[in-house]
Amino acid sequence: MQRPLRFVVEADGGSRGNPGPAGYGSVVLDPATGETLAERAEYIGVATNNVAEYKGLIAGLKAARELAPDAQVLVRMDSKLVVEQMSGRWKIKHPDMKPLAAEAATVLPRSQVTYQWIPREQNKHADRLANEAMDAGKHGRQWEPSASTAVFDRGAARALATPPAAGPPGDAAAGAAAVRAALASVSGTTAGAAASAPAEADTLFAAEGSGAPEPAPAAAPGPTAAPASGWGPDMGTPATFVLLRHGETALTPQKRFSGSGGTDPELSPAGRRQAAAVAEALAARGTVQAVVSSPLRRCRETAQAVADRLGLAVVVEDGLRETDFGAWEGLTFGEVRERFPDDLQAWLDSPKAAPTGGGESFSAVTRRVSATRDRLLAAYAGRTVLVVTHVTPVKTLVRLALGAPPESLFRMELSAASLSAVAYYADGNASVRLLNDTSHLR
Repeated sequence: MQRPLRFVVEADGGSRGNPGPAGYGSVVLDPATGETLAERAEYIGVATNNVAEYKGLIAGLKAARELAPDAQVLVRMDSKLVVEQMSGRWKIKHPDMKPLAAEAATVLPRSQVTYQWIPREQNKHADRLANEAMDAGKHGRQWEPSASTAVFDRGAARALATPPAAGPPGDAAAGAAAVRAALASVSGTTAGAAASAPAEADTLFAAEGSGAPEPAPAAAPGPTAAPASGWGPDMGTPATFVLLRHGETALTPQKRFSGSGGTDPELSPAGRRQAAAVAEALAARGTVQAVVSSPLRRCRETAQAVADRLGLAVVVEDGLRETDFGAWEGLTFGEVRERFPDDLQAWLDSPKAAPTGGGESFSAVTRRVSATRDRLLAAYAGRTVLVVTHVTPVKTLVRLALGAPPESLFRMELSAASLSAVAYYADGNASVRLLNDTSHLR
């Protein structure tokens, strides 16, 4: 049978831990029939999701090249990051991604390859291959085609197979023309419904917005993508963290260091009023589906006030605790400057410097908060979660979402009982929706 000169490559990769045990899967399909022409999958050891996705792309392109080196290839992936970077619309900043993107770009001539984003549910074949590869790696072996069931996941490819145009039975020319027209119409656009930009305050916690990074400058000539309405393709419902700083304690108005190594103060009367006010505001919005709290008393009390109003339970997460400020606990900034001037200056100058007396550096807090974020994202995928925590964890989550440097922690205002929000999308992008909102306290 003559091989088609047009292929669809679907690719995916995954990591159980990000980074963690990782694998990729890719499949080459005949867009006219949905027939599987080639499958590739491999366990690649410990890696990130993005590395695994790029590895899957490269394997899929190489499989297509083996079948027909002059074929036109439509790559379909649910990784918006890979699709946008390989299309030349987003810059490639991460050092691990640059060599992989460069390798992918050299497998086939640029003029032969077009990229299209698809929702995750349309990429089941490649996703299952990637999971089969990770399962094999878990048992100390590599993926084997004979053990795969992914060949049955080809409904998404069949969606591209256009029925033959009306005409006499057996009119193969008309059918082929219809397939060519379908591919031509797809190859010039980036698929996916456009997501709307964040707008009204009452919708900031809903599944809207895109979180797309700033587009890269125009790339070398290649297939031109038609502009999508809105801010970018719909990545599905994100996991949204509504970040609530706890209400005031007796130490808050005095601006004293109050971390996880101090006295663990309770909410003051003002703090309890603030907790009640934020509970009413969140009940009115009606979007919070779970409540997670730092183990420190001021957060647990704030979280419980909200959870009681929403009819939810409070889940305590130790990773959300505040920084341990060591010997600075209970002191004002001025008092620390008088007693420990050199240590304070070092702390201000470097995220690796810890407060006096065995405190916790911002670098250590970032590692702890990042790991906690990833656990919560895995547990609450696609849901809106109230995360009740402290100044440093909230600022750290916002900083990481923005890709901002560590010194940005000193450039954010975060009031007691304030609300912030970050949405996390399936492709790894994040969108800061809100910062330091105190409108519910007025």
